[in-house]
Amino acid sequence: MAKKHTLKAESRARTGSGLLKQMRREGWLPSVIYGRGAENKNLKVDAKAFHEMMGESESENILVNLDVQGEGSNLAFLQDVQHDPMTGEPLHADFLAVDNKTELNASVPVHLVGEAKGVKAGGILEQMLHTLDVRCSVTSLPEILEFDVSNLDEGESLHIGDVTLPDGVVAALNDEVVIGHVGKPAAAISEEASEGAADAPAAEAAAEAPAEA
Repeated sequence: MAKKHTLKAESRARTGSGLLKQMRREGWLPSVIYGRGAENKNLKVDAKAFHEMMGESESENILVNLDVQGEGSNLAFLQDVQHDPMTGEPLHADFLAVDNKTELNASVPVHLVGEAKGVKAGGILEQMLHTLDVRCSVTSLPEILEFDVSNLDEGESLHIGDVTLPDGVVAALNDEVVIGHVGKPAAAISEEASEGAADAPAAEAAAEAPAEA
């Protein structure tokens, strides 16, 4: 299950681009929390603590206890982060208010573990899916998904339908979607292509030769 983080937060009344820039200079990250039938509430969270939280996390699928000054704690899911296109620094965060029964849609990082049999024989492992879209409850949200590829031989693939997901987690993609594939090394592909090119003229000559009377 995804780790829960705690962030100190305060209510904010200031809006407008100039005021938000000033807030960021003061070390705050403008934020909003919404959901569960409540009105949107403008917040600000400590920018340094937010940056540290992001650095410790495998993805942006983060559960947060927002400790709002004077209002108590709110369990929330980090729904979206807006980044500066030039620096990549967070500019604004959206939090979705949740409880333990809330169903979430999330994109979870995929890690392939183990050394494939085909790789030991000289093949190359290609990871086709680096994140997997899933639906699950808050209490079932995984931080990462690890899939073992040890049994994959050259030419074989690992599909979504081949793996076991954690209890309560359902993939949003078709079972036939490929997660990883063990292919031939580039040298072998090049050699096969060269052999095919060398055989082509002979095959064409045989096809063009006149039939005997």
